[in-house]
Amino acid sequence: MSGTSTTTMKLTLRIWRQKDNKTPGKLETYELAAVSPDMSFLEMLDVLNETLTTTDRDPIAFDHDCREGICGSCAMMINGRAHGPRKATTVCQLHMRSFKDGDTITIEPWRAQPFPVIKDLSVSRASFDRIIAAGGFVSIGTGSTVDGNAIPIGKTDADEAMDYASCIGCGACVAACPNASAMLFTGAKVAHLVKLPQGQVERGGRVRNMVAQMDIEGFGSCTNHGECSASCPKEIPFDAIVMLNREFMRASVLGKS
Repeated sequence: MSGTSTTTMKLTLRIWRQKDNKTPGKLETYELAAVSPDMSFLEMLDVLNETLTTTDRDPIAFDHDCREGICGSCAMMINGRAHGPRKATTVCQLHMRSFKDGDTITIEPWRAQPFPVIKDLSVSRASFDRIIAAGGFVSIGTGSTVDGNAIPIGKTDADEAMDYASCIGCGACVAACPNASAMLFTGAKVAHLVKLPQGQVERGGRVRNMVAQMDIEGFGSCTNHGECSASCPKEIPFDAIVMLNREFMRASVLGKS
């Protein structure tokens, strides 16, 4: 087929295997030949799992859903980097052409206490769901759908709200942070509503509750390393953390609702 590479690669894969959260895990080594550079990283793992199941071995558990860079479930560390070597790329969008023939690739789950391992590369990110739930809901009536151009929101605010709302909750920010901080995630969830008129009614209570839940979940504090934003596949700006701190100060010190 025109434009498709016919060269294949042989890879050594060092993959974290762990039965459950209560059982110690370890890295196990697998050799995989005839890997096409045009495969996605998850397709490569599919091929490995087919090989394992045909030889009556336990396949590797990993999370995936959309495989289009939208759902945020394909969370894993690849050679020590969240989502692998390419910037602004989820694992499902990472292709094997990013590696070379003969490479050794180390694959691990997110390493953060609030993300307990379920099995192998699969972790629970239910803590993120609880942070979002702590933010409550928008109580005002927004009415029926109106023409987007008729909504009185400034372009700058609308653009920034969309930037923050693009967060897919994958957890790369937490995994990349040396403190396992969830400030970028929480900041994005707070900031996108701050920029919209529909988010003003519960503005103060929302940020207080979400920060409190973030602390309850055991996430660390931000010390301005910036690894969170650098590792984010959707390139959520570090300004989200600035916005979170400002909103929390507004709500707590000034007593704003």
